[in-house]
Amino acid sequence: MNKERRNLGESLLSISSYTILVFLILPVLIIFPLSFEAQRYLEFPPKGFSLQWYESFFASYTWRMATWTSFKIAFLVTLLATILGTLASFCFVRKNFRGKELLFGFMLSPMVMPIIILAIAIYFFFAELRLIGSIAGLVFAHTILAVPFVIVIVTAALQGFDVNLEKAAMNLGANRLRTFYKVTFPLIRTGIFSGALFAFLTSFDEVIIAIFICGTTANTLPKKMWDSITMETDPTITAIATMLIFFTVAVLVLLEVYRRRQLVKRARIQMGTIAED
Repeated sequence: MNKERRNLGESLLSISSYTILVFLILPVLIIFPLSFEAQRYLEFPPKGFSLQWYESFFASYTWRMATWTSFKIAFLVTLLATILGTLASFCFVRKNFRGKELLFGFMLSPMVMPIIILAIAIYFFFAELRLIGSIAGLVFAHTILAVPFVIVIVTAALQGFDVNLEKAAMNLGANRLRTFYKVTFPLIRTGIFSGALFAFLTSFDEVIIAIFICGTTANTLPKKMWDSITMETDPTITAIATMLIFFTVAVLVLLEVYRRRQLVKRARIQMGTIAED
């Protein structure tokens, strides 16, 4: 009887899980056929097949400039957030000082704070610094959002790191910089690259703060898509959304392949060490 109840519970859990998964993924999947709509307006199911909305995107100067601006900002944010987040992670893991837990919570607060409140605060602060409508303003604002993701991921990687390996390298004559490059970085680079990826995606996909501080001179792709949805019905956004979905999936797949290769490489090194012993 208990086994039947357990099997029933597992079946209900599986059904509910798959139902929720379909509910979440189905709206995304609908975008794909809509991006090939042959009509001049959105209609589901599509009445024909056409690449006109992809052509519209690549032929539009405003869409291409918005995309370039988003990539440029995301790259700068990734570089800045990865450096700051990695340094902060080393500080939180390796150092003991008064108020460390409070500072750690403060650094992670952008992850839990409502984005609209953060956007309003950033707007008024950046208005005083005359950063509204500038690339620098967007980079700094997005870095505030991206740094917590880097801290969380790199901190987790550092907590599983054996400090004795660094001590052994320095005892053999390596300085701190060489020890980091030859010992520490190879063992935590998967965490650093994962944090950098999340920083990139956080910046590239952000729209709320962009609405507040983009102005008219630094229009990002999500902001342009928002304007297109609210001010007009331009099916070009379906083609853009489809390309963004494939781009995100491709980046995540490449990261997973890289992570698996690093695990296999590390396992082979460990097996070689055991064999020598």
